[in-house]
Amino acid sequence: MKITMKASLLGLTLIILSSVSGFTQCKEVKWPADPQVREKAEEAVALYGDALKQKNYRGAVKSFQWMLTTAPDWNTRLYIDGTDIYNNLAAVEKDPVKKQVLIDSLLMLYDMRIKQCGDEENVLNRKAIYAATYNAQNKAKTADVLALYDKVFEISGNNVLENNLMTYMQVIQLNHALLKNMTDDQILQRYDKLSEVIDAKIKKAQTEVKQGDVDRLKKTKSAIDDILIKIVKVDCEFVKNNLEPKFNQNPKDLVLTKRIFQFMTTGGCIEDPLWLKTAEIIHKESPDYGLAINMAKIYAKNGNMEKAESLANEAVGLASTPANKETSNIFVGDLLTQKGSKSAAREAYRKAGKEGLEKIGDLYMGSGKDCAKGVSMAEDRLVYLAAYDMYAKAGNGQKMAQAKAQFPSVTELFEINWKEGETKSLACWVGETVVLRTRGKE
Repeated sequence: MKITMKASLLGLTLIILSSVSGFTQCKEVKWPADPQVREKAEEAVALYGDALKQKNYRGAVKSFQWMLTTAPDWNTRLYIDGTDIYNNLAAVEKDPVKKQVLIDSLLMLYDMRIKQCGDEENVLNRKAIYAATYNAQNKAKTADVLALYDKVFEISGNNVLENNLMTYMQVIQLNHALLKNMTDDQILQRYDKLSEVIDAKIKKAQTEVKQGDVDRLKKTKSAIDDILIKIVKVDCEFVKNNLEPKFNQNPKDLVLTKRIFQFMTTGGCIEDPLWLKTAEIIHKESPDYGLAINMAKIYAKNGNMEKAESLANEAVGLASTPANKETSNIFVGDLLTQKGSKSAAREAYRKAGKEGLEKIGDLYMGSGKDCAKGVSMAEDRLVYLAAYDMYAKAGNGQKMAQAKAQFPSVTELFEINWKEGETKSLACWVGETVVLRTRGKE
């Protein structure tokens, strides 16, 4: 880059600082009132616009800077074009000093845009992305980037741009690594704020039935948790020693409850009674499919089948995708099977696609004693024909073969004067009608 260009770019700082007296939303195009100045402004816009189209970013600078000095409230487009120019120049600049001048100029354009055109929340969110991209790993600027992100989250609430969620945690990590400028509590406070925003976005996406957004946000949350445990020791022992006493004193502290729940989940101690306590509170405040399923599994493992079944049925109602609905119905069926409620289990399985049909086949295969009358082997084996038919519908060849091996023999049919191809009904709970077949050669 030429020296004259460097001087011109350095001059942008003075331009920005000296041309922020007015304020307008910049939504409408506002040309200078003087006809001669307007003519030059139209020419400047055309010149730098043509340069942008040709990706001649250096060639766009002179006309853009003239426009910025002369008509800073012309239109929001001026600042959008300016950030395009300086971002592309900064991206390819090799000289570190010149590169930083370009970066500083780029970021100051956002400050000027706010002062001239307002829309601080939106503009700061966008400024933060570039600040993190260029300055987060610059030790001299790392703390400034963190301060910017703190402000972004303060003024934006739950409207923070999704691109800034993971980046905020990465900026926190860089400040911890490069500057050691935060205590664990200060890191956790920022983490809590970040988690609250993500939770709110997930809840909104769930309300709007945008499962793709929900899945993406949960993935982001998981990645943020992974970063946290690298910079703050938040294992299960930490939770039990430092956070459980606080929870016992004030179980209504939802921020603390969520922190304990997240740390214990990440730490792999979800079978601890404390995890279940916090999970119950969080689920009550914001019912969640995955949480209901996981709690149900733990209650089932602990022998509390009534609670497990209740949560599993709740998960069926919370399921937002066919896959989740099938999974939860299978789980309900499994719990009912353990209780011995085979008819009810079958009804749950029927709602769960091919896997459910296979599970019904398993129920039938395990019902030999239930259906046996002890009078005729052929009749007692009808249940395996019913199992075979379910496995066939499910497409499980291996289990079909296992069921077929239990079919009646030719001799067993002959003994009670039954013939292959006839239909028979099972009198036990299975209640299916099957076509007689034999297992083959005896």
